[in-house]
Amino acid sequence: MKLSKLITLATLVAVGPAFAADKHDHAHGHESMHGGLVVEVKDVDLELVAKPDVIQLHLRDHGKPVDVTNGNAKLTLLSGTDKQEVELKPAGDRLEAKGSFKVGAGTKLVAVVTLPGKPSTTARFTLK
Repeated sequence: MKLSKLITLATLVAVGPAFAADKHDHAHGHESMHGGLVVEVKDVDLELVAKPDVIQLHLRDHGKPVDVTNGNAKLTLLSGTDKQEVELKPAGDRLEAKGSFKVGAGTKLVAVVTLPGKPSTTARFTLK
């Protein structure tokens, strides 16, 4: 085998796993755009903004807002021994619920998002 082919083969073997471990393009960021917590599920960023009187869920696909017009989300809040279930409805470009919520540090939230024509998405958050 020629030296140039051997070097090329060695290079591909060395960097191949780095590309194989990444299943999609990370050119988009996962930063908070609304001051909330962001998790990625199935290439969609879900940003949760949780306040004592309002909970919002913003969805982005590669940085672009996801149409939530006919969608909804069921949110379960777990704070100590308290459990609260909340239904989020479309409100402009986000899903939202208004009310009274226990959203202190350590509160765990599980969101099940349903959008027409797509399988449900489940996301988990822990408030800081």
